[in-house]
Amino acid sequence: MRTERIEIKNKKGYSLAAYIELPANQKPNYYAIFAHCFSCSSNLNATKNISRALTSQGFGVVRFDFTGLGRSEGEFAESHFSANVEDLIAVNNHVTDKYKAPCLLVGHSLGGAAVIVAASKLDNIKAVATIGAPATVDHVTHLFSHAIQEVKDKGEVEVNIGGRPFKINQEFVNDFDKTDLPAITKKLRKPILIMHAPFDSIVGIENAQELYHNAMHPKSFVSLHDADHLLRESKHSEYAGKMIGEWAKLYFPKLENEMLSTKGEQLVAHLDLLENNFTTQLQTKTHTFIGDEPVSFGGDDFGPSPYEYLNAAIATCTAMTLKLYAERKKWDLQEVYVYISHARKHSDELMVDVEAPRYLDHISKQLKFIGNLDDKQKQRLKEIASKCPVHKTVASEVVFDTELLV
Repeated sequence: MRTERIEIKNKKGYSLAAYIELPANQKPNYYAIFAHCFSCSSNLNATKNISRALTSQGFGVVRFDFTGLGRSEGEFAESHFSANVEDLIAVNNHVTDKYKAPCLLVGHSLGGAAVIVAASKLDNIKAVATIGAPATVDHVTHLFSHAIQEVKDKGEVEVNIGGRPFKINQEFVNDFDKTDLPAITKKLRKPILIMHAPFDSIVGIENAQELYHNAMHPKSFVSLHDADHLLRESKHSEYAGKMIGEWAKLYFPKLENEMLSTKGEQLVAHLDLLENNFTTQLQTKTHTFIGDEPVSFGGDDFGPSPYEYLNAAIATCTAMTLKLYAERKKWDLQEVYVYISHARKHSDELMVDVEAPRYLDHISKQLKFIGNLDDKQKQRLKEIASKCPVHKTVASEVVFDTELLV
């Protein structure tokens, strides 16, 4: 994945801070725009995790800060709902001009309401996904309801929203009553995915029910289980991103994925050190996957570690080799379980006779067979398990040939 910072001018001439995230091959099949939650920014972890999950499925994703938030210019009081929609349209037009017309809008919380309205105005948008979105735009006014009378009296006041101070004025307050979101949702006529956590204490689950009721088919609902409103646990935002990507592709024309070139080799690994800790894009000629390190090692745990992939290679090859052998012998082997772990252990602990005592790589392999097999057959399968090609490669001396490419 590659992330670039870009700036986009909105209708008022303000510069909106934005990031465009591209798949490892830098050639997205589709483009999506992500709208963040009320008073949040595009750097919310949930936003980044969802964007990353979408890029892994071939999307180019633009996430940006609304007027007066994050790194974008302007005042928060100018970031009323209508302005949010205008910002979305400005971002859509910029992406269309500079890259390719987006086809998917994703919105979190009030950003979900904004993407529904923006999608109703943009012909190029083919699908919409919302996360924890309110069913009416004025739902958020409860966050500053205590100051509404004071705004009427003073014209502008400072309020505390989510632990941060913001200035609001009468225009800001009045704008939340201007948009009839239920009516717009009914007329949208575009595929919509509504995602919501059942125990969301900020925007209750009844909002998802109302949105779903108002939307026309094709419409879908996905529960976010025990997530909170901001999807603070990475597992929820990662899940949301994967689900959105798979769902959206049902409504887009199937395109051949332009894979990152392997330059004639079997696999390529790409790590962008400026954007990631250890998260590495891995790609063969036809498949893409992610490698990472656990959080305890300083990684983000977005994928298996290098040694877990090594274990996976041995386990996969072992299972396949046992299948082929049992079929050739016409044995009743129905299922194979291969349990593998890698560790560094001292030669004394392993009771291995070496010239100089030292730490060695140790791989433990445990097998479980399902089927009508006698003890002799199981013992023979155990022997065959050590003869799979990958096992033999790892156990033997390997010659590496490393070159520098210009």
